[in-house]
Amino acid sequence: MKVLITGGGGFLGSRLAAALLARGTLGARAITRLTLLDGAFGSRPEHPHVSVVEGDITDAGVLEKAVAKDTAAVFHLAAVVSGAAEADFDLGMRVNLDGTRLLLDKLRRCERPARVIFTSSVAAFGGELPEVLDDSTTPRPQTSYGTQKVIGEYLVSDFSRKGFIDGRSLRLPTIVVRAGKPNAAASSFASGIIREPLNGERSECPVAARTGVWLLSPRRAVDAFIHAYELPPQAWGANRVVNLPGLTATVAEMLDALKRVAGAQVAERVLWKPDARIEAIVKTWPARFRTARALQMGFEADADFESVVRDYIADERIRL
Repeated sequence: MKVLITGGGGFLGSRLAAALLARGTLGARAITRLTLLDGAFGSRPEHPHVSVVEGDITDAGVLEKAVAKDTAAVFHLAAVVSGAAEADFDLGMRVNLDGTRLLLDKLRRCERPARVIFTSSVAAFGGELPEVLDDSTTPRPQTSYGTQKVIGEYLVSDFSRKGFIDGRSLRLPTIVVRAGKPNAAASSFASGIIREPLNGERSECPVAARTGVWLLSPRRAVDAFIHAYELPPQAWGANRVVNLPGLTATVAEMLDALKRVAGAQVAERVLWKPDARIEAIVKTWPARFRTARALQMGFEADADFESVVRDYIADERIRL
């Protein structure tokens, strides 16, 4: 089978690609071709089953190269992150909205309906919210990024209703801990206050210690992508969107976990530097969920934040 990952050169995309190559199968089918599409690649994986397409997802020529007539599975991870989409409205609309629509339109012309996993976000929610959200909470995004993601969900659902694709949208919690450099996402601090101190560097936290974040580790996120694909269509029914399970941790609790795992001297490398722009975005995001549907469908959260930190240390081979 042929598989496409958009955003395949990014943090989660590259990890998903590695997981699929290690498995060699998706569902009960062998992966014969894995295509990675991204605007740029830091490194290109060397594997006989991998092809790389570098370019803009809104470019028809790029999509022509990336989407084969017999593409069977698509993981649509490509996006302009939250802070960047808020700062550059036109860029966010072009990549996050137009890119998704153009990809889906290309997929509807495949020989058979491809199964599509769309990565949405808890940024779909905002405004006046209950203390704990559940599967009945109506999305009311308060950022351009969240709005673009909700529109993407509706497009995936409608294309599925029409039989063009078999789509499934996952509302991701904030992914922590992300390896590599800080990015323009408003949530970047949640990884930075763990990653940089473990690397022996200072990290500036732009939000208050009491700020709560709904979290999921990279390991669990990749597991969720694959699980979402492998669920049968009847498990989704007409509702093609699910809030993924996660865990709630305040910044203070995250630093306490870092202290327990790596020591006080590491946790003390975090400096407090309030940023009104970041705080304004983050405070619109919900921090507590009841995700009964996702749990019933077999999705899993991390056990606790301390295990998230330990997994990051193991994955990145950090010596304490």
